[in-house]
Amino acid sequence: MKSPFTGGEARLRKEQRELCFRKENFVYVAHFYECVDTKEQFTTTQLDEMNVGQVYNQYRVKYGIPFPDEIKDLRELYGLSASKMSEILGLGANQYRLYEMGEVPSEVIGKTLKSIMNPAVFSMYVRNAENQFQPQEFAKLCDKLARATKHLDDVISAENNIYTMAKRSAINGYAPQSQSRLQHVVLYFIEKLGGVFPTKMNKLLFFTDFYSYKKRAVGITGLAYKAIQYGPVPERWDMLYGSMDAVEPEIVPFASGHSGELLVSKHSPDMSLFSQEEMAIMDEVIHKLGSKTANQLSEMSHQEDAWLRFKDASALIDYTAAFSLKAL
Repeated sequence: MKSPFTGGEARLRKEQRELCFRKENFVYVAHFYECVDTKEQFTTTQLDEMNVGQVYNQYRVKYGIPFPDEIKDLRELYGLSASKMSEILGLGANQYRLYEMGEVPSEVIGKTLKSIMNPAVFSMYVRNAENQFQPQEFAKLCDKLARATKHLDDVISAENNIYTMAKRSAINGYAPQSQSRLQHVVLYFIEKLGGVFPTKMNKLLFFTDFYSYKKRAVGITGLAYKAIQYGPVPERWDMLYGSMDAVEPEIVPFASGHSGELLVSKHSPDMSLFSQEEMAIMDEVIHKLGSKTANQLSEMSHQEDAWLRFKDASALIDYTAAFSLKAL
C-alpha cells in the first residue's frame, strides 16, 4: 500500500481499541495503515467496514438483534416484499430493506425482529394486519406460515447435529449457521480437488473460516473449532460429514494395507448461496493450500495463534486469533 501522504510505503497495523456505539464502549481489533516515513495513520473503506463491523457484531449479539442475512432470510421464508414486512411491523416504508442492507436496528426493533423468527409470533402480527391484505393474499400467507413452522423444525433438528451454539459469537465467527451453506462449501472443495479426505477437509474448513475472518471479521460456515493434537478441527468433526446427504465416503486402499475414507459426491455445489467475496476466499484457499497433504496442513496449523493459544485449553478457539493468520 502506498502512503497518500508521501507516495512511499505504508504498512498494515493492528491494535486493540475501544469504540463508542450508542453510548456503549466495545473493544475491537483496529486495522489501519501507517506511513513508514511520517507515521501518520489512515484507513480504506474496506478496513473501516471491518473495524466497525466488529463492533456491530458485538452489539447485535449483546441485544439479541438478528444479522442482515437472517432478516432477509426471514422475509423470503414468508414470501413477502421488504415493503410489506415494513407495513406489517409498522415500520417506515423502506426501513426493513435498510435492515437487510446492514443498518443496525434499535434494541426494541431488534427484539421484535428476533421474535418474529418464530412463525407463531409472526402470525399474530399478520392477523392484526389482515385488513392490509387482499383475502386471497392473506390466505396464501397463512398457509406459508404453517409450512414455515414445519420447515424450521426440520432445519433446527438437522443443524443441532453440527452447531452447538444457537447464538452467533466470536467462537463461530458471527457467520450464518446453515447446514446447507456448509454442505456446499464441502461440495465445492470436493469438486475442485477431486475428492478430499476428512482430515484434510477439517483443515481446509478451518483455514477458510479464519481467512474469511481475517479479511472481513466474519466467517463463512458458522462452525466452531477446537485445538486438538493435530491442529484445529470443527467442534463436531466426527459427525460433520456423515450428516451431509450429498456427500459420500469412498473407501480407498493404501499401499500399507490400511484404507481410508475419501469424501466424494455426485452433486455440484450451489455457489449462488455465497457472495463474490466468499467465493474469492474459497478459491484462494484452494489455490494456496489445495495441493497440500493433511499432514502438511496440520503442521502449518501448528504455527497459527489459533492453535498455539488454545491447544492446552478446554475452550473453543476465538476467531479473533484469525487476525494473525500466517498461512494466508
